[in-house]
Amino acid sequence: MKRRDLLKAAIAIPFLPAVLSGSLASAFAAGIPSGTFRPRVRPGQSGWPQDAQWEELSRDVGGRLIKPVSPFAGGASSAATAEALRHLDNPYYIGDEPALTQTSGWADAWTSQPSAYAVVAHHSADVVAAVNFAREHHLRLVVKGGGHSYQGTSNAPDSLLVWTRHMNDVTLHNAFVAQGCEGSHAPQPAVTMGAGAMWIDAYDAVTTRGGRYVQGGGCTTVGVAGLVQSGGFGSFSKNFGIAAAGLLEAEIVTADGVVRIANARTNPELFWGIKGGGGGSLGVVTRLTLRTHELPEKFGAAFGAIKALSDEAYRELIARAMAFYQDKLFNRHWGEQWIFQSDNVLRIAMVFQGIDQAQAQAIWKPFLDWVRSSSEYSIAKEVKILDLPAEHFWDADFYRKYAPSAIVEDDRPGAPRDHIVWSGDHGQAGWFLHAYGSAWMPATLLEKHAQPRLVDAIFAATRQWELALHFNKGLAGAPESALDASRDTAMNPDVLGAFALAMCGADGAPAFAGMPGPGANLPKARGEATGVTRAMEQLLKVAPNAGSYVSESNYFEPAWQRSFWGPNYPRLAAVKRKYDPSGLFFVHHGVGSEAWSADGFTPQR
Repeated sequence: MKRRDLLKAAIAIPFLPAVLSGSLASAFAAGIPSGTFRPRVRPGQSGWPQDAQWEELSRDVGGRLIKPVSPFAGGASSAATAEALRHLDNPYYIGDEPALTQTSGWADAWTSQPSAYAVVAHHSADVVAAVNFAREHHLRLVVKGGGHSYQGTSNAPDSLLVWTRHMNDVTLHNAFVAQGCEGSHAPQPAVTMGAGAMWIDAYDAVTTRGGRYVQGGGCTTVGVAGLVQSGGFGSFSKNFGIAAAGLLEAEIVTADGVVRIANARTNPELFWGIKGGGGGSLGVVTRLTLRTHELPEKFGAAFGAIKALSDEAYRELIARAMAFYQDKLFNRHWGEQWIFQSDNVLRIAMVFQGIDQAQAQAIWKPFLDWVRSSSEYSIAKEVKILDLPAEHFWDADFYRKYAPSAIVEDDRPGAPRDHIVWSGDHGQAGWFLHAYGSAWMPATLLEKHAQPRLVDAIFAATRQWELALHFNKGLAGAPESALDASRDTAMNPDVLGAFALAMCGADGAPAFAGMPGPGANLPKARGEATGVTRAMEQLLKVAPNAGSYVSESNYFEPAWQRSFWGPNYPRLAAVKRKYDPSGLFFVHHGVGSEAWSADGFTPQR
C-alpha cells in the first residue's frame, strides 16, 4: 500500500436524519426559498453560451480561455499520446496538463475528463470573471490547483474550469498581521502563497532557503489551497497541528463574484469554514497566508521491515509494536506510519523531530533487540534510523548528492531545480483507485486494557487487506498549543482524540479515457474493493462511528456529513447558505452537495 492509500464504512448521522433520508429540507437547503436552485446547462442545450459570449469571457481574462483537450484524444498513434505516455509517471507533467488529474479515476465512481472550457487564472480578477460567467449562464464550475482529489472534485465534463496552477507566487513575511487585526493580533513570521502553489514550492522557500518551517502536506506535488481547505496533514503534524490551524488569512472569490478577505476579524465564519470545510464548496481561494515556525535542528526517519514467520508470531509482533508505540512513540516527536501487510510483514516508515539520531536509536533499541532475539522473526529490510539538518529535508540538491534513491525528479527539460517527489509517492501519478477509506482511531485504544482489542482488530483486518496507521494524522499526543489551534477549525473533532488515522486502499495503473491499453480491470478492482471494505469493517468494530478524513476517504461514504465533519456540519451548512445560497459551488460530498444530483447539474428540491 502506498503512503497515502485508503476507506471507511459508516452509519446513520444522528443529528441530520433529514439529510440522510434524502429529505428536501437538507441542512444546506433549509431556509432557502424553493426555486433558488436552477439546473445547470451543458453544451448543446438551450442557454449554453454562444461563441460571442465565450469570446467576451476570453477578453476579460486576457485571452487565457482555453478548451482543454486530453493528450490521448488523438488516438494511440498521435505524437501527443506518445509524449503523454513518456511522462505519465511524472506528477509534475500531469499537473501541468489542464485536461488531466493526478488520479485517473475510481472504479464504478468517476473517470477523469476535461472541462469544456478553462480559465487559466493568473490573477484574482480572472477568477472573478470566471465565477460571474458561470453564475450568469448557469454553468457547472470546477476548481483545480494541484488536482490531487481522490473524489474527482477537480474535474467534470461539460464544465467551466478555474485552473489556478499559475497563481503560485510565494512570499515570506517577518512580521505579518492580518487585515483588520492590527492592535489585536501580534505580528508573526508567515508565508503567503498563491492558490496554485504546491507544497514543494512552499518548503523550498520557507525551509530550504528561509530556514523556517510551515506545516503543510507530506506529498510535495499536492496543492497548498486544496490541502488547507481539507484540513491538511504533514509528516510533523503531531507537533505542529494540521495545516488549516496555521491559516492566518485567505483571499477568496465567493459566488457573487466578490473578492473577500477572510481572517479572524473579517468574515470570521467564512474563515472558519475554509479551515477544513473542504475545497470547492465555499468559493475559490486565490491566496493564503500561513504562520511559520522555528525550524527544529534535526529531522529524521526510521524505516525498515520485520517479517513474522507464523500467524501467531505476527499477532504477537502487532501486540509488541502497539505497546512499544504507546510507551515510547506516542508523543510530539514521532509521525508517519506503520504498514501492517497481509503477508505478516510490519513495514516501518516513520519520521521524527525534536530529537537526534542517537536519541531515536536508543528509543528503538529494546524493541529491535526483542525482534532479533527471537527465531520467530526475520528482518525483511534492515531498520535504519537516520537524521539530517532540518533545512535539507526538502532540499533537492542535498538528495541528489547524498540520497538520490529517495527522490524522483521532474525529468522534463527546464524543470525547476526543486521539483522532486518522494520515491514512495511516485506510484500515485495517474493511478486508478479501486477502493479507499480511513478512520480515526481513538487514543483510548492504546490504554493497556484496550490494547488486546486493538491488536485483534489489526490482525483480523490484515487477513482481508493490508492497512496503515498514520500516526501524524491523529492529534492525540500533540502539544496543547497544536490541539487548541486545530480545535478552532471545521474538521471533525475526532481528529483531536485519535492517536492515528487508519487507512486502507487499493489501486491500479493509470486508466485515463482514450489511453491506449486494456483500461481499468474492473473485476479485479471490485474484488480488491471487497477486501478493503472487509478490512475496514474489522477496524470499525473497535472504533464504531469513527470519523474519516475527507481527502482520504471512501467515495461511497453513506454518512459523509457526520464522517467528515461530525458536529461541525450544521455550522458549515450555515456558512454555505450565507455565501453561496444558489449552490454555484458543487463538489462530490461537499458542503451543500445533498441539494444536487450526483453530477451537480440538477437540483434535488
